[in-house]
Amino acid sequence: MSLLILIRHGESRWNLENRFTGWIDVELSEKGKKEAAEAGKKIKDLKIDKAYTSVLKRAIKTLDIVFQNAGKSGIPIARDKALNERHYGALQGLNKAETAKKYGEEQVHIWRRSYDVPPPTEKTQMNPEGISESLKDTAARTLPYFRKHVLEDLKNGKNVIIAAHGNSLRSIVMELEKLSKEQVLELNIPTGIPIVYEFDKNLRIVSKKTL
Repeated sequence: MSLLILIRHGESRWNLENRFTGWIDVELSEKGKKEAAEAGKKIKDLKIDKAYTSVLKRAIKTLDIVFQNAGKSGIPIARDKALNERHYGALQGLNKAETAKKYGEEQVHIWRRSYDVPPPTEKTQMNPEGISESLKDTAARTLPYFRKHVLEDLKNGKNVIIAAHGNSLRSIVMELEKLSKEQVLELNIPTGIPIVYEFDKNLRIVSKKTL
């Protein structure tokens, strides 16, 4: 048996301000720090052998706070941009409500929740590269890393925690639970709430619970 714990970073300052964040490296809000602390208390009785996180500080800090409050130290941590949030393109930095007024709520919902429709790609101050990602694009970089490293750890009987982001985690959940493109539209992963999967030796899901 092995465990996989998924946790979306605690509320960030831009979550609080209702802004599209993407690859912008913002800090946790005070509420986000408290969410991470509570998550740590919830998993303190679970054995963890390896941790993974993105290279964005809201996820890194969440994992640090989780471990502090779970009383865990010395656990190997791998950080990789493959686990970063999806790139929101020209929407990065914009207020979500104002963006909905400008483009329409339906269009913004499509950009946020669809599987293969990326946000606008024009260059902005928050997006000088002029790039953006759909969930499909995010999965294309997240899942190969997940399969190569995390699934290998689980196969070897290790208990793993991933502290990452709404969309990188959505792509992982989509894979684990074999969700369709339509089902993933309704999938929302809340901040700071541990989701625990238990696997048998053949990597079949035995149980799933939210702490």
